[in-house]
Amino acid sequence: MTLLWNPQRPSPMPYHRYRPFQDRVDVPVTDRAWPAARIERAPLWVPVDLRDGNQALAEPMDTPRKRRFFDLLVRTGFKEIEVGYPSASRTDFDFVRHLVTGGAVPDDVTPVVFTPARPDLIDRTFDAIEGLPRAVVHLYIATSPVWRDVVLRRDRAEVWRTVREAAGQIARRAEGAPGVRFQFSPETYNLTEPDFVLELCDGLTELWDASPDRPVTHNLPATVEIATPNVYADQIEYAHRNLARRDSVILSVHPHNDRGTGVACAELAVLAGAQRVEGCLFGNGERTGNVDLVTLALNLFAQGVDPMVDFGDIDAVRETVEECNRLPVHPRHPYAGDLVHTAFSGTHQDAIGKGFEEHARKAEELGVPESRAPWSVPYLPVDPADLGRTYDAVIRVNSQSGKGGSAYLLRTHHGIDLPERMRPGFARLVQEVTDASGREAAPKELYDLFRAAYLADGEVRLDSWAVHEEAPGRHRFVGTLRTDDRTGDHEGTGPGPLTAFADALTGAGYVTEILEVTASGAYAFAECRVAGTTTVWGAAEDSSPLAASVGAVLSAVNRAAVR
Repeated sequence: MTLLWNPQRPSPMPYHRYRPFQDRVDVPVTDRAWPAARIERAPLWVPVDLRDGNQALAEPMDTPRKRRFFDLLVRTGFKEIEVGYPSASRTDFDFVRHLVTGGAVPDDVTPVVFTPARPDLIDRTFDAIEGLPRAVVHLYIATSPVWRDVVLRRDRAEVWRTVREAAGQIARRAEGAPGVRFQFSPETYNLTEPDFVLELCDGLTELWDASPDRPVTHNLPATVEIATPNVYADQIEYAHRNLARRDSVILSVHPHNDRGTGVACAELAVLAGAQRVEGCLFGNGERTGNVDLVTLALNLFAQGVDPMVDFGDIDAVRETVEECNRLPVHPRHPYAGDLVHTAFSGTHQDAIGKGFEEHARKAEELGVPESRAPWSVPYLPVDPADLGRTYDAVIRVNSQSGKGGSAYLLRTHHGIDLPERMRPGFARLVQEVTDASGREAAPKELYDLFRAAYLADGEVRLDSWAVHEEAPGRHRFVGTLRTDDRTGDHEGTGPGPLTAFADALTGAGYVTEILEVTASGAYAFAECRVAGTTTVWGAAEDSSPLAASVGAVLSAVNRAAVR
């Protein structure tokens, strides 16, 4: 059926080659509870940058880069860190030994090492961690039908036998080492039959004799995303409800990002019972990447939940990660990109500027510093200052910008607070310049444009002047007006100094009606009607408020003359 409001037509893409998730895996949960849950505490974050993320790099990290990355993770507050795949390469093995022999691992940090279910590689892994007081040995094997049939060429019973033998070897190697705990990942969990996952996980929980004081971690990866995030949440809730010795199991997730929903999968998985999340900083990982721990943690922060890690200097974190990975972080990356707190659009700038003003007002009303006042500013889910950012980049001006942006930058960078009705006119001047250049206008360029438009000498100049009050409510203005071709003394009277000046200007042939004069700091701004024209604004700067106001009226007269 064709809908009148939707003229899309069938595409030539061969979508029929692909099967929906419900034809590939059974998801038994129907009475799901996770949609009503809330995340009120951060899960245990486990960065896998040094293993999974490192495998995704065209140029894997050497020991100095790995060490710098490890030190960053420790400083940030991560307490369980996957440090490598020591049986995979000499580089990984040497780095783990570097951590052990160099005393680099703090007492409250637990390293994780990764191993496949092969006897020789398990032995190599234990050789790497020898001397560590604490470690998690992470065993994995692919379990889904397509991997069993295409890659492993083993049936379920053979896979279980392989896992059991490997887990037994791990238990034997860990005898006498109470600080070593165990982790199991049924790789491609989200495509594996749920009953087979329980058979494997529960079997290892028993074999490793898990207990609340020495729990086993069962890590359930969305190795390749296959469905919307709610499906993964259903799968995690099923495991959460049905795993044996649940109080002795840490339920962990490892979402990838093949469908672009890794963050959503992780968040919904935590709602569904996951207690631990593996991922990478800024989402590095093979193909479309691992779930991004920075975004996950700061999503919690933006909800008023302690993320339990410190990203208070996000640019320093990003700089280290970019240097170690040799991969850039996208300018629009959530929270950390160069442009994520930046508004170019005029309507956005206006809303943000008003938000800043209201935030300052509320902070003063509460009697607290702005940095401690509750945050509620349009378009900015968190205060950039809480991430170590300045406000300099929040509003930037280009041809898409409006009156609010240029006015905000003049005020914050140069102390020039344009009156509300003056801002559209200045914004038009800015847009003419940015349209012509195709570039954004920096704060200094805006200041130079303001000075050229409002503060430069014009056709009419005031060489000298004086004003005095002849009687209550009657002022006399006397001054010398000069143009390029004539000079003359003129005077005028009025109820105030500025109306008297306007009368003098009218007598000199510049019929002037003053509509509004305002001042801000050393600047004055005047809105005038000159010679019957539409209104025009002028501005001037002077330490004397009266002199600045007189100069602003004269500026308006000159700007009217060049229209």
